[in-house]
Amino acid sequence: MEVVIIVAVVLLIPLIWWIAVYNRFVRLKHAVKESWADIDVELKRRYELIPNLVETVKGYARHEREVLERVVELRNRAAASHGSAASQAGDENQLNVGLKSLFAVAESYPALKADAQFLALQEELAVTEDRIAAARRFFNGNVRDLRNLMQSFPTSIVGGTMSLEEPTFFELDDASERVVPRVTV
Repeated sequence: MEVVIIVAVVLLIPLIWWIAVYNRFVRLKHAVKESWADIDVELKRRYELIPNLVETVKGYARHEREVLERVVELRNRAAASHGSAASQAGDENQLNVGLKSLFAVAESYPALKADAQFLALQEELAVTEDRIAAARRFFNGNVRDLRNLMQSFPTSIVGGTMSLEEPTFFELDDASERVVPRVTV
């Protein structure tokens, strides 16, 4: 009888551990998906703000057509990107550079800098950028946790049986691109 109990315990402990690790992988996989969805919502919000901002600037800066068209093109490319976090980050980096040039154009127009609609759109964009940054940190934390679990022994054995793809971080290339350009009056 004691032998049966010992054998049962020896078999049950690894089985319980395996199930616990498997469930942890599942939870982290879903946390990564959920946190990416949070980023996606904020990015869509940004994509909706940009055309309004461009239209407001157009009213003041008619001869800056090339900059405005470039920002719209970059916005459309970023909005259409549905690849990995790394490819999305590349499109977002280019969009941030375009937005910087848009705000540089706005610096040349004092009346635009004082326009209530422009200021409201700029503030809304700044809030959205802050929310994107917070969602990015949450997403990257979940990615880090899942990658750690996938690469640590012995949990990597369980992860290997699940055929999980290692997620990529959502990062900006340049620290200066992490700051939203702000036009001051």
